[in-house]
Amino acid sequence: MTSERLGTGIGWRPEIADAVARMPGIDWVEVVAENTCPGHLPESLLRLRERGVTVVPHGVSLGLGGADRPDEGRLRALAERAEALASPLVTEHIAFVRAGGPRTASPSLEAGHLLPVPRTRDALDVLCENVRIAQDALPVPLAVENIAALIAWPGEEMTEGQFLYELADRTGVRLLIDVANLHTNHVNRGEDPAKALSELPVEAIAYVHVAGGFERDGVWHDSHAHPVPPAVLDILTDLASRVAPPGVLLERDDNFPEPAELEGELSAIRAAVTAGGAAAAADVRTGEVRPVTAVPDATRQRVGLAQTAVLSSLVAGTPVPEGFDRVRMGVQARALAGKRADVVAKVAPELPEILGEGYRAAFLAYAQQRPMTGGYRRDALDFAGQLLREGGPVDRASRRRLRAWWQHRAGPAPRRRVLLRGA
Repeated sequence: MTSERLGTGIGWRPEIADAVARMPGIDWVEVVAENTCPGHLPESLLRLRERGVTVVPHGVSLGLGGADRPDEGRLRALAERAEALASPLVTEHIAFVRAGGPRTASPSLEAGHLLPVPRTRDALDVLCENVRIAQDALPVPLAVENIAALIAWPGEEMTEGQFLYELADRTGVRLLIDVANLHTNHVNRGEDPAKALSELPVEAIAYVHVAGGFERDGVWHDSHAHPVPPAVLDILTDLASRVAPPGVLLERDDNFPEPAELEGELSAIRAAVTAGGAAAAADVRTGEVRPVTAVPDATRQRVGLAQTAVLSSLVAGTPVPEGFDRVRMGVQARALAGKRADVVAKVAPELPEILGEGYRAAFLAYAQQRPMTGGYRRDALDFAGQLLREGGPVDRASRRRLRAWWQHRAGPAPRRRVLLRGA
């Protein structure tokens, strides 16, 4: 049984929807699952489907590497998107995105970002059970992606390749290999991409991600907003020398260039695959999948406590856990706060418009005091509410506009509280 042959694709984003529709040689696209609504799919996406272009939903919020079992509502939503898009598979990440809560007797925290799981036996056991729960809930096969990381866990027991091999062997899950993330981990963590590829079960690869980033002060930032560097294309060629990837996709999330530049990057990706020279598609592993037994609560609690300590230090200012690089943790904390500011500006564009040049400084000051406990829309409301309560750096006219915006979205009960406290 061979993998679904996808070909060459690009991440579909509203900002480049028209350009993608006109691009030659696009076999498939990937959409962020959480940004699509099954009953209200964009017209441009529907037209691609009518032309026979495959659409794959790519989830970012399940947190399969977290200590808790996957949320049934999030799994249901992912399944609905796969069915609405007639997708051959769905994808998610090997990461945790939230921590805390009843299991750890601490406040629930949201990262708003994909954070690495420790490559330990405990974390692998939890991940395997969570993946199997997700597989059982989804109508199509699941593939999971290796992530980029600024930080490394102390005391890891496996390399990335060994960890992924064990995961695929125990669960039968397919792999989405991001070669840009292998490059990121090479720069940031000293991990050899070639060694990781040599340890992978390449026959389990569903498809490959390619993306750009930038280096600053010795740290590689996986931005998805810059051109794909030659080093990433070299890793793609190495992978393609080991197996013909069933699909390769260019990711671009921001700072979108002219269509001709994107087409040039797609051509470079095709050339890198051709240079690899593997002639045949890989067979999907069909051996017996090992049974995954229920993970003891004590194991989940150990993983949960460790992840909560890390996330709390990144978003709530608690001490950095022993063994972590304090400088890198600081870089990661600033990156998380900056991402929060950027995403809130996108989901609530009225806020930077109202606050002008003072928006970012005000938001970063807020983020230092208030960890994110819900989604980004909730974060936007909480930020505006705090400004109104504390008399933030806005003039009277801007304050009136901010109050009206907050009242329109927060509902009657919170509105009365803010009106009483925010004058």
